[in-house]
Amino acid sequence: MHTASGARLGASNPRQEGPTDLRLVPPALAAWATAALTVDAAVTRVSAVVVVCLAGAGALLWLHRGGARSAPPDGGERESGRRGGAARRRHDGGGGRRGEGADGRAEGGTGRGVGGGGRRRDAADGPRGSDERRRGEGGTGRWGEWPQVSVAAVLLCVAAAAASAGAHGADLRRGPVPALAGHYAQVTADVEITSDPRLTRPRINGDHAAPTAVLFDAEVGRLRKPDGAVVATRTPVLVIVDASAPRQPGALRQPGAPAERGGPARSPWLELLPSTRVRVTARLVPALTGGDRIAGVLRVRGGAPPDVVAEPSGAQRLAGRLRRGLREATDGLPPDARALLPGLVVGDTSRVTPELDDAFKETDLAHLLAVSGGNLAILLVLFTGPPGLAQRAERRGLASRLGIPLRTTALLGGALTLAFVIVCRPDPSVLRAAACGGIVLLAIATGRRRSLIPALAAAVLVLVLHDPWLARSYGFLLSVLATGALLTVAPRWSAALRRRRVPPRAAEALAAAAAAQALCAPVVAVLSARVSLVAVPCNLLAEFAVAPATVLGFAALATAPVAMPVAKGVAWSASWPVGWIAGIARTGAALPGSGVDWPDSWTGALLLALVTAAVVFVGRRLVRHPWLCGVCVVLFLLVVVQPPPLARVITGWPPPGWRFAVCDVGQGDATVLAAGEGAGVVVDAGPDPVLVDRCLSALGITRIPLVVLTHFHADHVAGLPGVLRGRSVGAIETTGLDEPRDQAEFVRSQASARHIPLTRAATGERRRTGTLDWRVVWPPPAPVPAPEGPNDASVALLVRSAGMSLLLLGDLEPPAQQALLRSPEGARLGAVDVLKVAHHGSAYQDPELIRRVAPRLALISCGEDNPYGHPAPSTLAALRAGGAAVMRTDEDGAIAVAGAGEELRVAGD
Repeated sequence: MHTASGARLGASNPRQEGPTDLRLVPPALAAWATAALTVDAAVTRVSAVVVVCLAGAGALLWLHRGGARSAPPDGGERESGRRGGAARRRHDGGGGRRGEGADGRAEGGTGRGVGGGGRRRDAADGPRGSDERRRGEGGTGRWGEWPQVSVAAVLLCVAAAAASAGAHGADLRRGPVPALAGHYAQVTADVEITSDPRLTRPRINGDHAAPTAVLFDAEVGRLRKPDGAVVATRTPVLVIVDASAPRQPGALRQPGAPAERGGPARSPWLELLPSTRVRVTARLVPALTGGDRIAGVLRVRGGAPPDVVAEPSGAQRLAGRLRRGLREATDGLPPDARALLPGLVVGDTSRVTPELDDAFKETDLAHLLAVSGGNLAILLVLFTGPPGLAQRAERRGLASRLGIPLRTTALLGGALTLAFVIVCRPDPSVLRAAACGGIVLLAIATGRRRSLIPALAAAVLVLVLHDPWLARSYGFLLSVLATGALLTVAPRWSAALRRRRVPPRAAEALAAAAAAQALCAPVVAVLSARVSLVAVPCNLLAEFAVAPATVLGFAALATAPVAMPVAKGVAWSASWPVGWIAGIARTGAALPGSGVDWPDSWTGALLLALVTAAVVFVGRRLVRHPWLCGVCVVLFLLVVVQPPPLARVITGWPPPGWRFAVCDVGQGDATVLAAGEGAGVVVDAGPDPVLVDRCLSALGITRIPLVVLTHFHADHVAGLPGVLRGRSVGAIETTGLDEPRDQAEFVRSQASARHIPLTRAATGERRRTGTLDWRVVWPPPAPVPAPEGPNDASVALLVRSAGMSLLLLGDLEPPAQQALLRSPEGARLGAVDVLKVAHHGSAYQDPELIRRVAPRLALISCGEDNPYGHPAPSTLAALRAGGAAVMRTDEDGAIAVAGAGEELRVAGD
């Protein structure tokens, strides 16, 4: 070993490391699979599994014991051989303890050496001698001692996992909750909160945003039935609370987004801490999907504040105080840093907007918002130093500098781990990290050899036996896969890269990011139906900022309760690396080729795994040819970035000389009027920020003189953040009817946050930019009849662009269309080249208006398989009867128009 070290004086830490210990891996995997399959199985099946496994394990152990009793003759020969070997070593001058192995340890007081000359002799015996020894060690070759014991251990773990899973599954079926949920009963229940309350994400349903709700997990402890009977129970449920509470006047908030300081009051339900007991009157309904860890759902209506019957525990109050302090310390930071820093440090994502959350998911950086082993590892390394140096004189870390003994360091590290779990909440990734960290700390305290793969297997085994529902958790699966990739695949890839002259640090970072992505991507594809092409580069670029952001974030967390000004200063320092991470996520997500759609099934996951294996296989051969590697990198960049000139040459999109484009944003409207090189007037923003952002990027739009929002329905304004992202915007013009009110507030908040002027459209208003000229033809200041809703208050534009005439009608319905024809502006309407059909081509159209404008081309923006039947067959027939060619985004994708009159050209992407 000293010779192999390459040093003249030998290895500084002469320790012979054997092969990786994988003995715990089969029991852990078997227990995991068993828990996943039996957690909701019938009691009879679970009992059968337990009995069969116990019987099989008992039989194997009995056979092993019988084989061991029949082994003394061989054992005596082996003992004689060992004694003879020891005598020969003493005769050769080895003497006493010099016959010990390289570790410098002896088996006990018998004086028998472990390793040393004995091991060299075994190696010299060759395979034949090895086989003879295996047959002689109390077994029968392949099915000898070790296989019998290992199979018995696997069967015992399977039995334990089945028993634990059966008990936890029975908890869901026990008590009155399941039966009452089946009858949709109205009940009064005392529940203990077991998770942080959280807001649902905003969802766009048609033209409005679905109301948000507060969700939290809880356990029912006391239940009053509809007949008045009170029963005690302990059953897990999900509680959904109506969050549509009154807001402060003038408050600005994106629908569903968490309230910020200075904005609307947060729902009092969001302030509740785990372990708090509240009394609710709610309707008990069944869970939407089976196989979950809840027995039912409590739906609380009315928006009343919570009725607290028992305060949270002291530990949870302290954790809540720390989390609130960190949020307060970040209040003055830029929006992204204010939202992300609590998420990076303690998993508090209450301020993360849906837009930013989507960016992290698109780039596979979402794991940074789920507190995991990386956060705990940084804390433990800062305190204990690197585990590999913990038992050496040169050990590092804060504990070493303070003179804390090794075992006390391990105990304090355990307390730090427990505090980490309480503050960051016991999510699956947190529990996995804490279990692995605890096992490593135990190894440090006892002086045992540390091996992280057995530690990971032991953590999985312990956690699955403690909580079998983790076996079905995607978060737990991703956490284990990522950790396993870092422990098994990453070191091999890193060594291969170093052999090809890649700098060590760069090789380690690249290998870690690639290995984690390779193993986790199939599962992520099942969850998101998408594969990120920018995950590895984005993770590499973000990795350099994670450690400083985490360290500074925890420093702000610790100092906030005692010195808030100091905490604010530390948080400001952390905002720089956090802002870098947010910028990486936003930039990566905005790239046109950032990802590809993928089947969201396990068949799709298997296909992706095969594709990944093929890429690795080809990549191992490509790295030998630097020129080919360079070509592949350039091709990859072109696929991901898709420069507009190159994309136009390859795909033909957008067509040269385009004047008007309809973006494919699903069930909604987003259109663009070309206003010069890289500039465009955007009319409506659609329902999805990501889709409209991609459309504008594909069109090459970087400057927007004006955004026109025809009305405030969500399918026309909810995508506004995507329009504003990374672009220069001159002003936003809206209709005069502020309904729905929450959407109008959202638009004002977006304009205010970016200091963009907000104006009102007025009939007769005329604007011009370059060859683009448009006039507002609706709505008048006091329309007659009064609008029946936001649709009839839509801004309608008559546009001329380089000889092309267009009429954009928003979502006007027949009453407003007829009023438009009677108005002075409508009297001047004549035939147009292009008509953007009102209200996604619904059946509610005025035939006279279609005949009056007689479009050559009618464009309809609607979502594929939308539930409204848009476009209506009657509308399509009326348009075609008037001689119009009809194109629709649900069938043709995005649409661009060029030319004018007889030379009118149209293309889809």
